[in-house]
Amino acid sequence: MQPLPPIETVDLFPILNDHLLDLLRRLAPDDWQRPTVCKGWTVKDIVSHIVDGNWRRITLYRDHYQSPEIPVINSYESLVQYLNQLNQDWVVATRRLSPAILIGWLAQTGPAVYELFKQQPPFEAAPFSVAWAGEETSLNWFHIAREYTELWHHQQQIRLTLDQTDVLMAPELHHPLLDTFMRALPHTFRYVNAQPGTLVTVTITGPGGGTWYLLRQDTQWTLVQGAGSLQPAAAVRLDGAVAWRLFTKGLSTDDARPYLFVSGDQTLGTPVLQMLSVMA
Repeated sequence: MQPLPPIETVDLFPILNDHLLDLLRRLAPDDWQRPTVCKGWTVKDIVSHIVDGNWRRITLYRDHYQSPEIPVINSYESLVQYLNQLNQDWVVATRRLSPAILIGWLAQTGPAVYELFKQQPPFEAAPFSVAWAGEETSLNWFHIAREYTELWHHQQQIRLTLDQTDVLMAPELHHPLLDTFMRALPHTFRYVNAQPGTLVTVTITGPGGGTWYLLRQDTQWTLVQGAGSLQPAAAVRLDGAVAWRLFTKGLSTDDARPYLFVSGDQTLGTPVLQMLSVMA
């Protein structure tokens, strides 16, 4: 059985950016202050966070600049704490700025990020690893796919507040998100013991959904292309409208549990509820 192929997301960035700009330009003033699933953050705060991410990408890839204030990162938890504080500092500081400024910055930085990502050799080492997948070093294609999921799910958090989520659920935008998120499955199952040859399938239903195959090989779990003649020991099914929220900490395990259906060995299916595909 072959491992999963790389995910091509670079050319999706302009589409995401255009969808977001179109949405934001139609917002009423009160819409910007609506609360979102990001605790303590409004629609405007999430937009500001997206802009911050773009400026950071430009700073890294175009200007090759790093802040002299280098934090001490000695664990996954300390990295998450540092990133959360970094994000919060920017959001609070930019609350004094107008929505028009944020829209202008988004229109400026989105295309610049796209051009920079196009220049990155997909199979060379990325500047940052995808830590939520358990990697210490990642290739550019995976790092960029992770960046795609960041922009997708933050925009969808805004759209969830405004009840306008259908646009990003289009298969051509939603499936690459799910395919990237699912790369966290082996890391999520790292402490789940099973005999070699044990197969777990995870099916996400709805537009852009699909089935992913998690195989126990020797001492580790691996995502593979198809099941061959193997029958799954557990088959998991979850709705796509629930999945993206669960995997980005926008929905608690308890709230998502009624939507998770497992046939077969329950102990091999329920770990999906613990999967996170964001730094949290």
